[in-house]
Amino acid sequence: MKNITVTDEAYERLKHLKDNASTGFSEVSVKYYPVRRKLSDVLEELGDCSDLAENVSRVSREMRKTKIQSITF
Repeated sequence: MKNITVTDEAYERLKHLKDNASTGFSEVSVKYYPVRRKLSDVLEELGDCSDLAENVSRVSREMRKTKIQSITF
């Protein structure tokens, strides 16, 4: 265990994320800030993702072709 210092505002925000009184702040941190994983690890777990890969490639190509329009307010 480690002790940390947080502002009152941070404490209140974390407190609101708790599911109930028995949920600890460590559980809140782990739930909302999970360990980052490599995409290759996730894809390996998913197995054959050829359809997903095709869709991602298609959407990526379409997004690169689309011109970004600026909007003036």
